[in-house]
Amino acid sequence: MKKLFLSCLLALGVLGATAAEAEPTAADVQSNLNVVWTLVGGILVFTMQAGFALVETGFTRAKNAANIMMKNLMDFAFGSVVFYFLGAAIMFGVSKLGGAWGWGGMCMPSVFAGEGTWDWTFFFFQTMFAATAATIVSGAVAERIQFRSYLIYTALVSAIVYPVSGHWMWGGLHGAECKGWIEALGFHDFAGSTVVHSVGGWLALAGAAVLGPRIGKYRHDGKANPIPGHSLVLGTLGVFLLWIGWFGFNPASYTAGIGSISRVAMTTNLAACAGTCTALATAWIVMKKPDLTMALNGSLAGLVAITAPCDLVTPNAALLIGAIAGVLVVLSVFFFDKIHVDDPVGAVSVHCVNGVWGTLAVGLFAAPTSLGYGNSLVGLFYGGGFKFLGVQAVGVVMTAIWAFGLGLIIFGALRKLGWLRVDAKTELKGLDVTEHGQDAYASFQFFSNM
Repeated sequence: MKKLFLSCLLALGVLGATAAEAEPTAADVQSNLNVVWTLVGGILVFTMQAGFALVETGFTRAKNAANIMMKNLMDFAFGSVVFYFLGAAIMFGVSKLGGAWGWGGMCMPSVFAGEGTWDWTFFFFQTMFAATAATIVSGAVAERIQFRSYLIYTALVSAIVYPVSGHWMWGGLHGAECKGWIEALGFHDFAGSTVVHSVGGWLALAGAAVLGPRIGKYRHDGKANPIPGHSLVLGTLGVFLLWIGWFGFNPASYTAGIGSISRVAMTTNLAACAGTCTALATAWIVMKKPDLTMALNGSLAGLVAITAPCDLVTPNAALLIGAIAGVLVVLSVFFFDKIHVDDPVGAVSVHCVNGVWGTLAVGLFAAPTSLGYGNSLVGLFYGGGFKFLGVQAVGVVMTAIWAFGLGLIIFGALRKLGWLRVDAKTELKGLDVTEHGQDAYASFQFFSNM
């Protein structure tokens, strides 16, 4: 009995020593917090796919609703697989040829063959961003693009277009040896006004331009015919979902559970609110009515514009950046309509125009008191001079050349093959029934003259 008692004491002593040794340090707690916060941020960004799907569906006609839902499903699912196999290796692999692109091997074996929790977390989060860049185009080419050509586009964007330009500006997020050439100049895009949104926006512009307008969009005198969407309710709910998702998109880009995320959340929200208000006011002046679709696009414009500078600017600057974005989105919608670029949801105006504006705003409004940067990133209006603004402009111009140029090549090649646009009969009947053999609203009857 005595021996049994001593054995139990010895076992308890060993267990106690093991428990003491396993007690987490402050660094362990912070590391785990970073992982959890980044995963939560990635999940929030994933909800943006639902937001995009609802906005695009609501802003277009009921006869194409299932087609748009299918495109948004597949650009995430198919695009994520392609990004895993190839895109991630190019974007976050070791830099080649002075930072022109990266290479880490198919499926990044050095990362996914191990048990590095942070690497797995990082690539999950980055996959959500790759999917966002791909899905932006869906709305601009809605109601007239063949589904198979959209899948081909998705594969090429996820494998090459987004990863290469992403490497130029974000490769260093995975390590100093992965830094791209534009990033090395001092370019700053915190959460993707250019890396994600401008890339998607330039591709959207190329796609809409090569496809041409929808049947009936423009009259013989050149003026635009309105083609209203079938549900502003769905569109509004989609914007709210996107707004929620942006609180993962921007604050979680710190990839750390630290106090600075609250500043980013604040500037993000203020810019979105300001964009909503000024877009409404601008539309009210120009259109003589408070237009809901313009106000909703103003919300998204403010969010896109603040995505690059959200960690560097003051709340007042965030308000101004968002306010300018709201004006820009309304004016650019009218501009693209005037030059006959048919963009059913305003994707080019939201993501391309305001992606450019937000990136340049970094070089104008970056405050010297920004958390974590000291005085290394200072905008023109705070005495930083023109050099930083010039670097931001380099990123904008190179992204435009790369994304728009490749977009023209991709969509032009698909048109040459006869795979790009559906025929007139299919377009008039609707893509739900003709492309998918399904009807999104089988139990409802809609009446339309378009």
